[in-house]
Amino acid sequence: MTVHLYPARPILLVDDEAPWLRSLSLSLREAAGITNVIKCTDSRDVLKIVRENDVILILLDLTMPNFSGRDLLTMLGSDHPDVPVIVLSGLNQVDTAVNCMHLGAVDYFVKTVEKERLITGIQKALCSRQRDMGGDQFGVAVKKECLEHAEAFAPIKTCSDKMRATMRYCEAVASSSEPILITGESGVGKELFARAIHTINSTEGPLVSVNVAGLDDNAFSDTLFGHTKGAFTGAERGRRGMIEEAGRGVLFLDEIGDLSNASQVKLLRLLQEGEYFPLGADAPKKLKAKLVFATHQELAINKETGLFRSDLYYRISTHQVRIPPLRERLEDIPLLLETFLKEAARCFGKQPPTVPKELGTLLSIYSFPGNVRELRAMVFNAVGLNRSHQLCLDSFKEKLGLSEDPVRSDALAATGNTVVFPDRLPKLGEVGCQVVAEAMRRANGNQTAAAAMLGITRQGLAKRLKKAH
Repeated sequence: MTVHLYPARPILLVDDEAPWLRSLSLSLREAAGITNVIKCTDSRDVLKIVRENDVILILLDLTMPNFSGRDLLTMLGSDHPDVPVIVLSGLNQVDTAVNCMHLGAVDYFVKTVEKERLITGIQKALCSRQRDMGGDQFGVAVKKECLEHAEAFAPIKTCSDKMRATMRYCEAVASSSEPILITGESGVGKELFARAIHTINSTEGPLVSVNVAGLDDNAFSDTLFGHTKGAFTGAERGRRGMIEEAGRGVLFLDEIGDLSNASQVKLLRLLQEGEYFPLGADAPKKLKAKLVFATHQELAINKETGLFRSDLYYRISTHQVRIPPLRERLEDIPLLLETFLKEAARCFGKQPPTVPKELGTLLSIYSFPGNVRELRAMVFNAVGLNRSHQLCLDSFKEKLGLSEDPVRSDALAATGNTVVFPDRLPKLGEVGCQVVAEAMRRANGNQTAAAAMLGITRQGLAKRLKKAH
């Protein structure tokens, strides 16, 4: 029997604590299927192992005898600059993390952090490394492991487990005779999933997309059902509706949550009867297309408040494909950033600029209310304004609302390392709450980033936030 190791090239784990290496190796195997691992407890052997084993990724402890993690980062940067290094440390210190990143590390984790986050970071680094080695081959390979129609999802750039699970579900229900409801915040890529459903169905007709937001009842009826000649004043000739245009293909109705109640009634009748009347027609036409709906709204809540008909909701929600927002799949940011940089460079007729490592940190602490669409707009704006070989961060900082101003507060103000207090000395609890609040503001609500700023664990920050509320 042939045993296939994953990844094809080994990951090197370096730590002078053998029990920790065994524990981490086991976690990688059980949680991520990573079996091709080399463990090293002597820092003096690292360069030789890397040279002889064609290592794809290194996890490096910061504090070790003989050569420290910093020493090895410098050596590896000189001898093997193409091999990504993730630093592990028992210290939760922002300055240390930043210093390691400047020395060439691609990521930094505290050993006490949840193993799930560390494994996600490893998978992200592997994904990035494989892309550097062979374009999009790694992404395609991962998808083919779990998808029968990988080509349908090719336009969706991701290495996220959540997104792959969404793709698997979408593929499973794509051929169902029931309607499909795609939900997700604005900008997550709902139309890309609608296109994937159309591709999977291999239908005889086209994909016809209609954004129904802003359509009044008359416009909705005319757009979907069409009209005959003379159906109303000015109708000098008949017009086919979008249902007929779709034929046996897919009709994608976007922003379905914005429909008026009268339009909802007409849509419900279409679903119940499977036929419709063009305006002015005496004979019905059959609905032949597959219906796919999308919305950024919470229809389950809207039906309780009366904003959306409950009978229509149950008709269209047999299969719900929920696309996670970008803030729930931060591991996709490097891949999306690379994709959009190339697109923007082609658009502006430029060479793709190199990306400062600080940009990854800036983007990872932002909540992206506009999701993938917002990231794309940021990149295009930055590339359009850029005038050097390296991407300037100024436009990103402006878009992210980052400020270089010192903390301002009614209770205290700080200049350099000196804290200046007001006449009334604030209570210790007041100061602590305000510092925590400021960290959360600067991190745009990202608890992991805020905890790093404060030099505490994320669990410790969560306790402080819970106590404050």
